[in-house]
Amino acid sequence: MKILIVFSTSNIYLILIKIMDEIISKLAGIGFPAVVLLITMATTGLTGAAAITAALAMLGPGGMIGGIVLLGIIGLASDALTKYGLEALLVGVYKERISNGETKINLSQEIDKLPISRELKLMIKDEF
Repeated sequence: MKILIVFSTSNIYLILIKIMDEIISKLAGIGFPAVVLLITMATTGLTGAAAITAALAMLGPGGMIGGIVLLGIIGLASDALTKYGLEALLVGVYKERISNGETKINLSQEIDKLPISRELKLMIKDEF
C-alpha cells in the first residue's frame, strides 16, 4: 500500500479529478443502467455498500435480484432505442400485440394515453 502525502490544495484537486475521470470512464462503459443506479443510490441517503444494496432493492420487484434484472432490461431497452429509434420500437410492439389477438380499438386507446407527441401517436396508429 502506498501512502501519498500532498501538501498543496492544487495537487489534491488534481488527484480528485483523476479519480473522477477514472470513475466516469468506467461508468460510461456500462452505460445508461449505471446512471439509473447512481441516481437511485443518491436518493437513498446512504453511502457505500448500503447505498448499492438499498438502490438495487428499490429498483426492482423481489429485492436486489429484481433490481439487477431491471438494470439488465434497461440496458437492453436503451441499446434497442439507440439502434432503431422510439417510433420503430413502438410500431413493432403494437404490431406484435395485434398479431397476438389484441384489438386495435384497445391498443388505440392505450396509445392515446402514452406520454408522447400527437404526431408520434398518429404515426404509430397509421402503421396498423
